[in-house]
Amino acid sequence: MNYVYAAMWLIAGILLIFRMGKENKVFYVAGGFFLLLGGWWLAAAMNPSLNVFGGSSGIILRIITAAALVVLCYVFFKEIRTSNAAQKAKKDESLPDGSSKAKDKNDSNNGGDNG
Repeated sequence: MNYVYAAMWLIAGILLIFRMGKENKVFYVAGGFFLLLGGWWLAAAMNPSLNVFGGSSGIILRIITAAALVVLCYVFFKEIRTSNAAQKAKKDESLPDGSSKAKDKNDSNNGGDNG
């Protein structure tokens, strides 16, 4: 079963690097992490007495995992923030007078003419 996990992580890493890497550079980091994880599982599968998930090697894996998680979460939330700002700017750009849809809706509820 460990070989299946190793293959899964290696395939995910290769797909992230070669398919998604051009879209955003963070996928290179994520793919590299998954390749490392696949190698780790492969080492555990090939030599069960090595105990790569316990002791100091397990601590190293946890530190690398935490660092990768922090980097990927930072980039994810940064991307969400910029995409939301771009969508808001696009929405504001589509309305030439800067009015909002909520104001237009209130005007239509009041008869549309406040004069």
